[in-house]
Amino acid sequence: MKAMILAAGRGERMRPLTDTCPKPLLEVAGIPLIGWHLRRLAAAGITNVVINHAWLGHLIEARLGDGGDYGVSIRYSPERRALESAGGIAHALPLLGGQPFAVINGDIFTDYDFNRLAGLAARLGEMPAGATAHLVLVPKAGYPTGRDLTLDADGRARPCEDGDAPLTFSGIALYRPEFFADVAPAAPKPLLPCFLDAMARGQVSAERFDGCWLDVGTVERLDEANRRVVEVPSNMPDL
Repeated sequence: MKAMILAAGRGERMRPLTDTCPKPLLEVAGIPLIGWHLRRLAAAGITNVVINHAWLGHLIEARLGDGGDYGVSIRYSPERRALESAGGIAHALPLLGGQPFAVINGDIFTDYDFNRLAGLAARLGEMPAGATAHLVLVPKAGYPTGRDLTLDADGRARPCEDGDAPLTFSGIALYRPEFFADVAPAAPKPLLPCFLDAMARGQVSAERFDGCWLDVGTVERLDEANRRVVEVPSNMPDL
């Protein structure tokens, strides 16, 4: 299977660091955020990787090259302007092929087991209601992370309502290409409207993950990621 890493964001909350460095290249323990993903994808046998970029994308290509240093083969999907998550994935579909693929946000830090992805992708159509997407959800963080979701007993994801246990989309997901059938490949579009439409049809499965996960969206959380590497190495991704 193939994987895509989303790396096109401007990283406004990380300025001034991201004025001269794309957010996915910011380092944790001397390794770019995106490098942790690449090495762990390679360890899981997922070696065909697509990376989109917009802001300072030439620096991403210069730093990662063809991916050989990380044990993967990288193809790039440049965007003249950032197309947001759904638009960027739709734009990259010609590189991703016709089979289910994984997508990972380039600015998260996690020890989620990427070895699970291939098996989940193979079963994606067998999940509730012939799911076209499978989301990894995490417990709600102590900082804003977008729309709260929840997980039903039958394995479906849906918007959180009163009385539900709120969960957050981790930025790790599997998709069938048809999930993006109605997304224009050259126009910006976020993922949330796509999620809500598919959830209304019962076509989004999910799982809960309780391990290490950080949305590295601020300088403070970048510092926290570095502390976790030092203080709790057993929870960190293997390299």
